[in-house]
Amino acid sequence: MADPVPGLVGFTAVLRAAGLACEPERVQAYLNAVEHIDIAEPDQLYWAGRLTLCGEPDDLPRYHEAFQAWFTGRPPKPGRPQAQAKPKTSVIAAMVPVPMSGEGGDQPDELGVAASDTEVLRQRDISDLSPAERAHLRELMDLLKPEPPMRAALRRRPNRRGELDPRRTVRIMREAGGEPVRLAYRRKGKRPRRVVLLVDVSGSMSPYADALLRFAHAVARRTPAEVFTLGTRLTRVSRQLRQRDPEVALAAASRAVPDFAGGTRLGDTLRLFLDRWGQRGVARQAVVVLFSDGWERGDPGLLGEQMARLRRLAHAVFWVNPHAGRAGYQPVQSGIVVAQRHVEKLLAGHSMQTLEELLVEVRRARRAR
Repeated sequence: MADPVPGLVGFTAVLRAAGLACEPERVQAYLNAVEHIDIAEPDQLYWAGRLTLCGEPDDLPRYHEAFQAWFTGRPPKPGRPQAQAKPKTSVIAAMVPVPMSGEGGDQPDELGVAASDTEVLRQRDISDLSPAERAHLRELMDLLKPEPPMRAALRRRPNRRGELDPRRTVRIMREAGGEPVRLAYRRKGKRPRRVVLLVDVSGSMSPYADALLRFAHAVARRTPAEVFTLGTRLTRVSRQLRQRDPEVALAAASRAVPDFAGGTRLGDTLRLFLDRWGQRGVARQAVVVLFSDGWERGDPGLLGEQMARLRRLAHAVFWVNPHAGRAGYQPVQSGIVVAQRHVEKLLAGHSMQTLEELLVEVRRARRAR
């Protein structure tokens, strides 16, 4: 059986959308309780969540409705109090009917099937997904919790170890009547490092453009990130993608970008980005991620020069090519050939799983010597 944890965690996200608190402690208690039951039995799964995720009587009808919607796909019965917020229903999980009564001796493990389908979807190429699978992928994108890379801050903060903090030590001595009862220490704190996403929206990248912009929306909303689109023109869409609702954010970004599914002039647009934004501070000591398949209609030499310039400014540079995830791929495109020597890694961004791996690489980014 595939790991059911993603499906269970997705259920807790639905509960939060329905108005339940579902703090991390309750979610961990829920997962611990599930380890001691048979998840193939809907009644056991129902009561494990009800006893751990509900904190007050008003939570019970909301929990019941969310459980039915997530694990059975059935609408709530008439006459029951409706939740304040309508929970999102998993498309794939709702396709599998799960009986609530527990009748019938040998019921298939529907929860395992739903979790297995979700795991398969995470590994599928985005360009090959059906409309229903794309809808489920959008739900998975909403659950992303990107963490920014960290950098040393200028200010020093109290710490157990580090260098001696004279001011705090003297203050403690004054409070203790002049006796050196305790030494205070400090060390440099940490602050988030900026992330810059450059998304190619040309015609050759159109099968992935929507998913990549949704990924950029998840990053821009939770980290200090700047997002630009590349094509025949350069467009900054950071402000549009910081809106809370992903559909509203994507619609605003699409209205702002005039060259969707057009040509590709990576060298020219990258030079414009560095002249107007990067050199003035956006790319300085930032982690820069460029999403493109590398098909360059302009001068490849210009792209190589601008990539070398970007590499000198940035903390780390990653190139994400969705076609790199296919079997037998070779980096022979003109843009990839000239840019490969100036990036830390060439990554594949063709699936949900590879995008999650990209988040890990960005969080752990180290400047190459």
